[in-house]
Amino acid sequence: MIVVTNTIKVKKGHGETVAERFQNAKGIDSSPGFVRMEVSMTEGLQDYDELKVSTTWEKKASFEGWVNSDSFRQAHAHRGKQQTTDGQQTECVMLGSQLSTHRVLVARQSGI
Repeated sequence: MIVVTNTIKVKKGHGETVAERFQNAKGIDSSPGFVRMEVSMTEGLQDYDELKVSTTWEKKASFEGWVNSDSFRQAHAHRGKQQTTDGQQTECVMLGSQLSTHRVLVARQSGI
């Protein structure tokens, strides 16, 4: 199993708005090998907001299949743009991103 984390820096005050976009799965949840997704925001940063979008996959090939899919291209077509309520695009709030891949060596879950 692997976890892929995309660390995204956005302009201060826009983190929660950008995170809301991940509520609509846009096809990732039906992608073969997809296990789960979590979106978190780093606390205590002064200059920008930082999101960590972590996806868990059965194997690296499953993640690569998602990245090369039409669903992925559609999900990332307007990356970094804010949208008004009438669908108009405004400023780009993205400051940068970094992707990292991690091989899961140990995993535990609550017995509940």
